[in-house]
Amino acid sequence: MSRYRRANTAGATYFFTVVTYRRQRFLCDDDVRDALKHAIQKVRTDIPFTIDAWVLLPDHIHSIWTLPPNDANFALRWHLIKRYVSRACGARLNHTEWMSASKTKHRESTIWQRRYWEHQIRDDNDYAKHMDYLHFNPLKHGLVNNVKDWPYSTFHRYVKAGVYNEHWGVGLDFVEGAFGDG
Repeated sequence: MSRYRRANTAGATYFFTVVTYRRQRFLCDDDVRDALKHAIQKVRTDIPFTIDAWVLLPDHIHSIWTLPPNDANFALRWHLIKRYVSRACGARLNHTEWMSASKTKHRESTIWQRRYWEHQIRDDNDYAKHMDYLHFNPLKHGLVNNVKDWPYSTFHRYVKAGVYNEHWGVGLDFVEGAFGDG
């Protein structure tokens, strides 16, 4: 069995990518968005954390979280969020014909990929690159022509706060490595 080394710095800020199983495109559906919202609220009530940034795309999520001091357990938080969403939406989204022996053994659904990608933010420059990457993502994937047109993003919060201009991203070309992805 593989042992993945994950960052475990208490109180740190992390960038995450969480993907649906087989890149199914359902995350922006009303019922899934509602389930995600309720799952996150429940987890944040029970095990607090701060969501610094978020973008929800049809088949994946990017987010930046800051954990409380003396706490590095983002894995439990993601586990619970994914479980609550799976329970709420599983009747519609789970594909029993895709269940493998491994998925059955690990009591998984066919809603989420088993793992996710995480990156511990190193400094202010790294934070800014990941914020830009996250907010630019709907444009990168051709979902909109302007970042401001994607409704499922914290971009709008940051425009109101004066961090981004509402026209940010217009004319920018996505270049591998430009937003912390290289």
